[in-house]
Amino acid sequence: MALEICVKAVVGAPNILGDCPFCQRVLLSLEEKKIPYKSHLINLGDKPQWFLEISPEGKVPVVKIDDKWVADSDVIVGILEEKNPEPPLATPPEFASVGSKIFPSFVKFLKSKDPNDGTEQALLEELKALDGHLKAHGPFIAGEKITAVDLSLAPKLYHLEVALGHFKNWTIPDNLTHVLNYIKLLFSRESFKKTKAAEEHVIAGWEPKVNA
Repeated sequence: MALEICVKAVVGAPNILGDCPFCQRVLLSLEEKKIPYKSHLINLGDKPQWFLEISPEGKVPVVKIDDKWVADSDVIVGILEEKNPEPPLATPPEFASVGSKIFPSFVKFLKSKDPNDGTEQALLEELKALDGHLKAHGPFIAGEKITAVDLSLAPKLYHLEVALGHFKNWTIPDNLTHVLNYIKLLFSRESFKKTKAAEEHVIAGWEPKVNA
């Protein structure tokens, strides 16, 4: 039986998968574990009543597990791992927080109006740290095999690449070769291609935040 999951739909296009990196993270886990699933695309601008009944805060993703709707991508991914241990995707605890500051650093830099406020430098430091880690342990964060931490980071790196390229004409520096190779590996996976939002929807999703 297919597992049910509620994910974000594109604003104004209720039948197209939206630009939520946390939804994509769960979809990636389902794809990598070959768990059959059925997506409900939710228009977050006009949430249906049945959805608010299962997710009172109106947040996505939510997944139905053992007849209970479960929220929060961290919790969902943990339960999926427990119930479907093959192939194993659990990240060794010592690597679980690698790259965790990249997304907040990216958001600060993206929203920044002052080129000298240090936000670009802070993001570069985080990317350099990831590059050093991948150089020592790669090609993935925990070594040869992809794990949950990579599936969490992949959608965030996609948003970073698309949004900074569009709004700031900014790209990850060429000398961060391990990060660039890592991104290539992640983005070329079948699971990623199948679950990513289109670039224009990622751009549209960040537009109001950038111009706030």
